[in-house]
Amino acid sequence: MKTSLVALAALSLAAPFWASPALAQEAPDRLSAVADQALASDTAAWDFVEGITTEVGPRQAGTEAEQRGRDWAVEWLRANGFRNVADEPYQMQTWVPGSNATARVTAPYAQDLMIVPLGNSASTGEGGLEAEVVYFPSYADLAAAPAGSLTGKIAFISHDMRPTQDGSGYGFAGPVRWTGAGLAASKGAVATVIRSIGTETERTPHTGGTSFPAGVEPTPAGALSNPDADNLERMFARADGKPITMKLVLTPRVIGETTSGNVVGEIVGRDPSLPPVLLACHLDSWWNGTGAFDDGAGCGIVAAAALNVAKAGQPLRTIRVLFAGAEEVGLFGSTAYSEAHIDEPIAVGIESDFGADRIWRIDSNFTGSNPDLYGKLARAVARFGVAPSREVATGGADINIVRDQGGALIDLQQDGSRYFDLHHTNNDTLDKIDPAQLRQNVAVYTQVAGILANTREPFKPAE
Repeated sequence: MKTSLVALAALSLAAPFWASPALAQEAPDRLSAVADQALASDTAAWDFVEGITTEVGPRQAGTEAEQRGRDWAVEWLRANGFRNVADEPYQMQTWVPGSNATARVTAPYAQDLMIVPLGNSASTGEGGLEAEVVYFPSYADLAAAPAGSLTGKIAFISHDMRPTQDGSGYGFAGPVRWTGAGLAASKGAVATVIRSIGTETERTPHTGGTSFPAGVEPTPAGALSNPDADNLERMFARADGKPITMKLVLTPRVIGETTSGNVVGEIVGRDPSLPPVLLACHLDSWWNGTGAFDDGAGCGIVAAAALNVAKAGQPLRTIRVLFAGAEEVGLFGSTAYSEAHIDEPIAVGIESDFGADRIWRIDSNFTGSNPDLYGKLARAVARFGVAPSREVATGGADINIVRDQGGALIDLQQDGSRYFDLHHTNNDTLDKIDPAQLRQNVAVYTQVAGILANTREPFKPAE
């Protein structure tokens, strides 16, 4: 495979950091050959994500569907030769979405809109609620609204998101979903609807978690599809000051404490005294999609990579895969895993949780403190079109344990240009995964995990 022009350019510009004529002549080894083979023909990642989406489907955290997903994953890991496979349970408060979510503009332009409830939303009751809608073009406009000004009203926050390769648009738009409903409720709103935090133009609303600050009673909250949010904006422009009213029916509920869990498995290394390499993903999904992109693919990628490293020979360090539970609803699995294993050192952590499109950049938190190791990794994946960088890795959501330990982190940055077309929607299905790009992920993870698992020296993250 030809090295991408982006990667070549980045390597040439960064020569003092990770390239030298001597190092550039490193001979191919067995690990590299296995990674190249994964690029051409790996089937393990596809087998995983195809299997879990077909046989289990949606895996809402804390429900029996998530339990079936964990059972399926345990069986898959054991069948594929992983050792020390376990389902590590923990308890959590569980929210479920209910059914028959509807939003209807009742005046002056009566029509239905497509909506889904947001995680932690309260219920309107089966009969729903009807109220005047107040339009806020942005989150800042809502923040500026006077206290009590929304009493008895429905807040509509329309704050759009744009696609970016690195997913940075999520940080700009995300607060509308994460805290918008709580902010509106604190000003008296009886309910909140938001423009979906997503980038597509289909009538596919995006769910996701929201929150309410201490002392603020949860209220009904939902996300409209982007075309429906556009339509509602046009209504406000055309209404010429006349009130717009909406009837919402959202019926989620909290069902109390239930069991969730983390699934783990290992490729056992030659030296058990060395801390393991941790490869993570999350196994749960929202109820409205099959969790293929988010994050069945990630679990398939890290599991396939671990298997491929083993094909190159038993690694020096153990490679542990962590399929975390209940990520979508509040990182319960990540928190529980760290609490249970905080005294067990992890050498380095990497997570795959940004879809299945190609990896284009490698970041670490030891690029400056251990440039030799970073340089080795960057050179090894350049042939897959992966560029080096000086960005500092922060790690995925499910590797709290590594951050809590102050350990080494790597971010293998995936192309997020279309990720938020699918994120948290009913379109998160297997057909959206490009098998060739999925294999590129496996090849890169194989190469990186293999180098890390065969490095004896400490990784020396920056302090």
